[in-house]
Amino acid sequence: MTATITRRDGQPPYRDPSIHLFSVGQTVRLKGGFRQPAVFSGTYRITALLPATGGLPQYRIRNDDERHERVTTQNNLEAIRKGKG
Repeated sequence: MTATITRRDGQPPYRDPSIHLFSVGQTVRLKGGFRQPAVFSGTYRITALLPATGGLPQYRIRNDDERHERVTTQNNLEAIRKGKG
């Protein structure tokens, strides 16, 4: 039996935006957007967790095809779901 936690008003519980959602070694995708050119798209591996800036956790990430690492905030990353087979 699994318990589901909800607030009294039926909304999901509050998630603190300053908590790291990803872990070292996890593969993520860098989101494209208004200030993020498509040239940086692809998959990256989290190499380090960094302190928050502006209330957003930061990460050091690396793409195996690049010679350097990047630093980005959590809102620019999305998890990659592993497919079956």
